[in-house]
Amino acid sequence: MKIKVVLRTGKVYKNGQSPLMLRFTHDRTTKFVALGLSVESHYWDKDAELVLPNCPERVTLQSQIDSTLAGYRKKIQRLEALDMAVDFDNLFDQTSKCTPQLVDSYFERQIAAMKQAGKINTAIKYTATRTSLIKFHPTKLRFEEINGKFLSDFEVFLHSTGNQSNSIATKFSVLKAIYNKAITDKIFLCKENPFVLYKVGKHWTQTRKRAVHKEDIQRLMQAEPPVTRSPYTEFARDIFLFSYFSAGINFKDIATLRYDDMEEDRIFYRRHKTGKSMTCRLHPQAKEIIAKYTRSEAMQEDYIFPILDRCVHRTEQQIHNRVHKVLIHINKELREWSKRLELTTNLTTYVARHTYATVLKRSGVSVALISESLGHSDLSTTQIYLDSFENSQIDAAMAHLL
Repeated sequence: MKIKVVLRTGKVYKNGQSPLMLRFTHDRTTKFVALGLSVESHYWDKDAELVLPNCPERVTLQSQIDSTLAGYRKKIQRLEALDMAVDFDNLFDQTSKCTPQLVDSYFERQIAAMKQAGKINTAIKYTATRTSLIKFHPTKLRFEEINGKFLSDFEVFLHSTGNQSNSIATKFSVLKAIYNKAITDKIFLCKENPFVLYKVGKHWTQTRKRAVHKEDIQRLMQAEPPVTRSPYTEFARDIFLFSYFSAGINFKDIATLRYDDMEEDRIFYRRHKTGKSMTCRLHPQAKEIIAKYTRSEAMQEDYIFPILDRCVHRTEQQIHNRVHKVLIHINKELREWSKRLELTTNLTTYVARHTYATVLKRSGVSVALISESLGHSDLSTTQIYLDSFENSQIDAAMAHLL
């Protein structure tokens, strides 16, 4: 029996890629099996049956091709060792028309695609789930092996290794997403989806909301910095206050703000977490903070705050690493501010965002309006989903901040 890897150039998907297939030839009969992979034709070496070196996903694609080929060749060797006929009936599982593919290799490909697309945080979540899955099931795992008992045992394992409820829920959400995508990609034939009965959401527990009072914000603003301080002492306070006075803007969104995101006393940006377009009026206190860090030689495409450098931090991975590093320093200094002010709640950039919402709520502003200004979009986050509010309404609501 001969096996060749071929690219079905007669079929082209919307993204310009064509499916990769395995072509089996036996007794002048040909059978094609989908690999569940696709690539642009200019990245495929027809004669060598290899993905070309200049293909961005070459390592991942070639690894999966080689793995699948090795699996079939190993099965042929087993058939020969058992003196069984090496034919289509014995080689293929007649209950499935899909190509066997290991869960881990599929995870690996999805993570690589996320990193390439700049979805670093999502890739981190998928990597954490993959790591836990490997620890739980060290041997090769096929999608067909994932059933209700497997999920229950995995849950027990995660609990036993110290995972909190929300962490478990996140890992199950990722595993469910991977499982369903594998079905869509025809990686395997699903007879019964175990996630239909297993409810991922049952693990979620409500996170304790942390916020400080308006009076604490005023004390923070008026407090003198210590004589002995780190380079982040005042910067941490400024970032916290900027978030509070700018509708609870998230730290990464602050880090990526550029001068050309400002227009007529407003900032315009897109939330990294949701992709939603946001805008808010610049509060006088926020303007003062921006002025403090504005450089005379700054260009419109430069970042406002000294967190990122557009000439240094070019890729999504570089931006992610730098933002994460600075965030650690800032939250460390905010804890020191909490001690100086003798606050019962430790200040963090998250606390600034939640304090903004809480102060407005205590001032009588509707939850719906607060939800819109925060960029939330579902009931579980701020109790109600909204389509839109006028900017003027949100601007008026922000008058309650001091």
